Amino acid sequence: MPLPRLSVVIASTRPTRIGHHVADWVLGRVPEGFAVTVHDLRELDLPFLDEPNQPFEGRYTKAHTKRWSAAMEATDALALVMPEYNRGYNAALKNAVDYLYAEWEGLPVGCVGYGWHGASYAKSALRQTLERVRMTWVDGPGLSFDESLTLGGELLPGEHLDAAAQGLATMFEELRARARTRR
Repeated sequence: MPLPRLSVVIASTRPTRIGHHVADWVLGRVPEGFAVTVHDLRELDLPFLDEPNQPFEGRYTKAHTKRWSAAMEATDALALVMPEYNRGYNAALKNAVDYLYAEWEGLPVGCVGYGWHGASYAKSALRQTLERVRMTWVDGPGLSFDESLTLGGELLPGEHLDAAAQGLATMFEELRARARTRR
């Protein structure tokens, strides 16, 4: 039986971002039994929604949308590494979600947030959007500045990071259990 395909998406596109540091931490803890692919929204470079048709129609005309669609069609479970900006999630992530529709249905998604208060506000806001496009929400950990993460992206060993690592392990177990079957 083939391994479930896990896509890890780095959501921040800022020049001074730290999301890649958090993603490295996440990737270092993916348990055996997943085929992993990383998608960086900064490299994907989706312009703000420029498709002439509605996403639910699935009639994509732009090469970048077709690449993004194919990547998500080839995904059985999704882990988003996302920042919290002003108690919300970032525009590049919202844009990437809005580009597609059918590709999201039934896809289990876990969010690893980072920011003040472990990105709890952003994760809560994002959950509403992802459930609207019929993704299956899986609880994921948050890394809080000054407790488990510095503003520069350095991980701070200790009880907070240990708790986040345990939350990450639980998230991966749930993603594996809910991974969608091959189409």
